[in-house]
Amino acid sequence: MVPSDAVLFRQFVDPDLGCASYLVADEGTGLAVLVDPPYAIEQVIEEAERSGVRLTAVLETHTHADHVSGHGRLALEHGLPVHIHPIAEVAYPYEPLADGQELEVGSVRIAVIHTPGHRPEHCAFLVDGRILLTGDSLFVGDAARPDLAVEAREGARDLFHSLHRLAELPDAVSVFPGHVAGSLCGGQMSTDPSSTIGAERSGNHALAIGDVEEFVISSASISAPRPPNLERIVDLNRGPFVGAPTPLVPASADGATVLDVRPAAAYGAGHVPGAINVPVSGSNFGTRAAFLLSLEERIVLHGSPEEVELAARRLRAVGFLSLGGYLEHPDTLERMEPVAVDELDALLAGGAVEVIDVREKDERDAGYIAGSRHIPYRLMRALAGELPTDRPLVTICESGPRAAIAASVLVAAGLDAHPVLDGGIETWQARGGRTIEFRRCGS
Repeated sequence: MVPSDAVLFRQFVDPDLGCASYLVADEGTGLAVLVDPPYAIEQVIEEAERSGVRLTAVLETHTHADHVSGHGRLALEHGLPVHIHPIAEVAYPYEPLADGQELEVGSVRIAVIHTPGHRPEHCAFLVDGRILLTGDSLFVGDAARPDLAVEAREGARDLFHSLHRLAELPDAVSVFPGHVAGSLCGGQMSTDPSSTIGAERSGNHALAIGDVEEFVISSASISAPRPPNLERIVDLNRGPFVGAPTPLVPASADGATVLDVRPAAAYGAGHVPGAINVPVSGSNFGTRAAFLLSLEERIVLHGSPEEVELAARRLRAVGFLSLGGYLEHPDTLERMEPVAVDELDALLAGGAVEVIDVREKDERDAGYIAGSRHIPYRLMRALAGELPTDRPLVTICESGPRAAIAASVLVAAGLDAHPVLDGGIETWQARGGRTIEFRRCGS
């Protein structure tokens, strides 16, 4: 919360996706707006009621590509108008934003700053000249990626000018971004929920680049994967209003993809045959599940009631709005045995297993086990059919979670797979295991 004479200000951060939403209100009149609301609007509605303010509008910084917005639910369930820049070309009724426009929320003034780059319609909002809601432009320690709506170089060029426009604001202006670490919309963003213009001007690598062409080369060369379901999520957020989700109901596993959302150890001890395991207790659940699952398949959840409810909320946030239900009394007949890091030496020496490194390419390039095969976990379901069936497969990542997910995909495909669950490449190296660093020609 930022102290102010008139502004009541609340930040909401989705711990799974790293997305941030904001409640901005005038304490005197009790009028309020929501900026970039999540699809699960219950938390922000409850906070508005608890704070004694009345919501009057939704402000969107842009059409989001990594999560479903709650603006449709707020419009349909609460009658709120939605404000967005007309370049977004949305299919729902909206109030247009324009650069330099000033919105009034009681005595609070919100200035609109058009900041294209991440997307052409992107806008930042300056609240009472002191609180800057940057959306997906300036992050804490980083800047947004420019390749999710237009060609990367075009987006990077616009982003450069937008960032330097924001950097001209006074040092003391607080910076509250649309994402914190964990999102695929940026690469080096901090876990800190806020900053200041002064701190970012002095410490943000993106603002340190003063030449537009140098910035374009740096920014447009991003190698991070694009958010899963990007096109579908953009379509949902640009299209007609999306209403409340349908409730989860008990369902059968017949003909469905079972997503086991329990911890990896519980899955290993016994799971429904053919189930894929992505623990909802782990980080980036929604993103990881969305990389593996198709929007066209019927998905049924397995876990405790609390795990199932949380998983459903996080899956809906990444576009899975029509889930098939949950299993009440599943037959957990299949097991998955992990492999300890200490066992790898003997297994590798005898050629008894094939090791699959499931990290991203930049992680693997920094050091990998000789002879290991590289398949990022997010591609495992598509490539499982290319793997050998004549020997066990051992999956490994940095510390265990992605290895467990990848192994569950292989087990579901009928392969003999085992994750290195408690540890990974870091542990292997710490115990004296040798790794090879990828070197490009001439380096």
